[in-house]
Amino acid sequence: MEHDETKFQPPLEGPILCVNNCGFFGSAGNMNLCSKCHKDQILKQKQAKLAVSSLKNIVSGSSCDNEKESTVTESAVAQTDLIEVKTIIEPSFNTSNSVKEGPSRCGTCKKRVGLAGFNCRCGNVFCGLHHYSDKHECPFDYRAEAQDAIAKANPIIKAEKLDKI
Repeated sequence: MEHDETKFQPPLEGPILCVNNCGFFGSAGNMNLCSKCHKDQILKQKQAKLAVSSLKNIVSGSSCDNEKESTVTESAVAQTDLIEVKTIIEPSFNTSNSVKEGPSRCGTCKKRVGLAGFNCRCGNVFCGLHHYSDKHECPFDYRAEAQDAIAKANPIIKAEKLDKI
């Protein structure tokens, strides 16, 4: 029997492992990478292009207006070593600025409230017993806020005076 060229022909080789050795199978359409590694590589390339173009804009002090300049930038990005660009792109997270907050406590009785605490408009956190404004002597002026809300919702409308005939 002769096989038509239009019929499916199974690949001669077995499954191909991802080039990054992540343990998943790659495909020839994804440059022998698995789908996740291929997606990560495309994202890194886009970030590299963005970084190089932004660095070029900062150095030159202007944006790329001409198509020729943008194609030159893209070709320069393609030739750039990804390892060098990777060191520029990766953000450094400064953990010294992170301040660890203590547990949430009731503003009146100092009881630990955790996630069950009630945030008041005065800015404090209270337990279930003290979350009402009359129970913790709240300094927030609810009346003035309500009056402002009503005034904004209902503007005064006056017609112009008419001349008497």
